[in-house]
Amino acid sequence: MNKPQHPLSRAAHRTLPATTPETAGLLDCDYFTTGRCHSCTDITVPYPEQVAKKVARARELIPARVWEEPFISEIEGYRNKVKLVVTGTANQPKLGILGAGGGVDLRDCPLPSTGIRGAIPSIARFITACGLDPYSPATDHGTLKYVIITESFDGELMVRFVARRRGVQGILFKRRAELLREVPNIRVVSLNVQPERKAIIEGEEEILITDHGVLPMRLGGELTLNVRPQSFFQTQTECAAHLYTTAAEWLENVDSAWDLYCGVGGFAMALAQLGNASKVIGVEVSEQAVEAARVAARDLPGVAFVAADVSEWIAEQGEERPGAVVVNPPRRGISPELCAWLNESGPDYVLYSSCNAETLARDVAAMPAYRVERAQVVDMFPHTKHFETLVLLKR
Repeated sequence: MNKPQHPLSRAAHRTLPATTPETAGLLDCDYFTTGRCHSCTDITVPYPEQVAKKVARARELIPARVWEEPFISEIEGYRNKVKLVVTGTANQPKLGILGAGGGVDLRDCPLPSTGIRGAIPSIARFITACGLDPYSPATDHGTLKYVIITESFDGELMVRFVARRRGVQGILFKRRAELLREVPNIRVVSLNVQPERKAIIEGEEEILITDHGVLPMRLGGELTLNVRPQSFFQTQTECAAHLYTTAAEWLENVDSAWDLYCGVGGFAMALAQLGNASKVIGVEVSEQAVEAARVAARDLPGVAFVAADVSEWIAEQGEERPGAVVVNPPRRGISPELCAWLNESGPDYVLYSSCNAETLARDVAAMPAYRVERAQVVDMFPHTKHFETLVLLKR
């Protein structure tokens, strides 16, 4: 297969920063050095050492025949999405995290993309203009809980306001033109309603404030996904593109595949557009994600998406088997039932993408009919102990 060149996959072998005292791959963050934020637990560890530790941990947990070189990240400006707690007052809102002595404004955090960082001051002014009082979990007073911002590769933004009640959409509709005028690259604005007094960021109800409800996420070549407000998408666009193009490469001889926990359809569309699969079915419990995936794949006749529980859908398929199954589950991994089905009657190949190497190792051990042919660490979360692992299992 002649795999096309993808601009977002260019860093597969980016050179790690030199480990000299002057440039040790360390992130200079005033929030950390002044003790206001400790979210990046490994920020004092040189980046090459961070990567080495993650690779060592992955290799310790997962016995692969071939370990590919890790896919590394930039050490700052890499996040395409932030979830910011709103504290302070309507006149002086803080967008960041909850600190021990109150909210910490993180608008100068070095991790988000430049587009996100550039929009935060305007969004803060918009909150003031709308008179939205920040919600206080201590007193259960106030309205606005979070602001969630996502940036696409093309620089368009999706801004979501999370409030404790309905009714806020009125002022958002009334003043939305002010925000769009100040930040013209905003494509999607929505209100998420989360009425519960719990540590849950998002609620089930989403109200669109703009005419557009989808953020196109271009991943190189012909591959573009549709991200809706409540859709899951990886926090690094470049890493996501690498995962999808690598899947197409590793499964280049596969003609049919099932993409389980498919989200907005990244792996499914990559196998059809970048690989050689002529029939791909994506399965996802979120109807909103499936709707977005169907729109994105409307010109791919061999790709279909189903809104269903993965385990229930598998049970309905009888003796049908694809050439490969792709799984990209939440941190908890896949169910024992799915592990058993794959091990006993599954396809020749399983491609497993995981953000939790421990549950990945557990699930691999539960499928002894397969061996790990290839594996790679994808460092989606610099300055933390977390990382993505991609493995190819062969029966």
